Amino acid sequence: MNKRAPKLTVYSRAYCHLCDDMITGLRALQTATRFELEIIDVDRDPALEARYGERVPVLVGAATELCHYHLDPAKVIEYLSKID
Repeated sequence: MNKRAPKLTVYSRAYCHLCDDMITGLRALQTATRFELEIIDVDRDPALEARYGERVPVLVGAATELCHYHLDPAKVIEYLSKID
């Protein structure tokens, strides 16, 4: 049985140090926890830019916002453990 890894999405933008920090932290988590990571640049989509504005990065799993601005590893691990 080869279950598909859960997917987390980071809404970010270029030249955002908080976004870079969150993505780096998530990549580190991937070494111990299985999940796919999708990174979406909000500036490429006017609807996303309007929705998130300056509130990036935002980490979302399914329809659940897990954290924004700073990565909360404990919350991410808790979320992943509930859906796995």
